[in-house]
Amino acid sequence: MESSRGQGGIQQLLAAEQEAQHIVNTARNAKMARLKQAKEEAEKEIAEYRAQVEKEFQRKLSESSGDSGANVKRLEKETEAKIDHLKNEAARISDDVVQMLLKHVTTVKN
Repeated sequence: MESSRGQGGIQQLLAAEQEAQHIVNTARNAKMARLKQAKEEAEKEIAEYRAQVEKEFQRKLSESSGDSGANVKRLEKETEAKIDHLKNEAARISDDVVQMLLKHVTTVKN
């Protein structure tokens, strides 16, 4: 009787150990599933953030390149205006400069 009671106690311990192992495995699987879900959510958020940052970058890039095109055109117009102004001024005073140079070259000083 004593041996059957000891045998029953061992069986109870084995059953309790199997149940505990089952609980531990279930908890471990649940934890792994939560970690996998958290990783997927984090990757999704990272992809969304990366797409948002890339979109903002492309917007700023297009704005700045559009501005640089306008700036180039504006600078070209300003440069042409300055060149025309200098040509007009040179044409206006070139006769005076030639006369002044001739006067200094042909005048003999003692």
